[in-house]
Amino acid sequence: MDNLNQVVAALQQEEVIAYPTEAVFGVGCDPDSESAVQKLLALKQRPVEKGLILIAANYEQLAPYVDDSQLSEAQKARIFASWPGPVTWVMPTKPGVPAFLTGQFDTIAVRVTDHPQVQALCLAFGKPLTSTSANLTGQEPGRTVEEVSAQLGDQLAAILVGDTGGRDNPSEIRDAQTGNVFRQG
Repeated sequence: MDNLNQVVAALQQEEVIAYPTEAVFGVGCDPDSESAVQKLLALKQRPVEKGLILIAANYEQLAPYVDDSQLSEAQKARIFASWPGPVTWVMPTKPGVPAFLTGQFDTIAVRVTDHPQVQALCLAFGKPLTSTSANLTGQEPGRTVEEVSAQLGDQLAAILVGDTGGRDNPSEIRDAQTGNVFRQG
């Protein structure tokens, strides 16, 4: 049973939801709602300084947040060759992107997902979602609806019912300007 509409409605009400990604479930919210992001950070017990990942259905959804004019054609080609897929790129931000998304950085981590349910969710919502693993800090990330529900269920407005993409590890995180790997995939 597809509960996509219920999850989109929760996002529109500035609530925190969970959804399957390539490897683990993620928790997310509207990246443009400071109150939703604050709820997410409180739920995760995550310091705002760390910044958040944005996950999207396509690059156009990320364009309002990313200043790709600071990237060379070769850097952009490397990024676009990896998408859609499980590679998160740390890219320069446009002026005005709020610190509750970027943390202490002038960059933002972004990914165009190849997970069909997340693509559908971002398209139905009309923008990217914040994406951080569905677990409390220090706990194992949930890989099933049941695991997420057991750990975080009472703090989430909705969980998108579905399966992860079957990958063992969370997305690789790379620096768009240097190509350096921050986290192996």
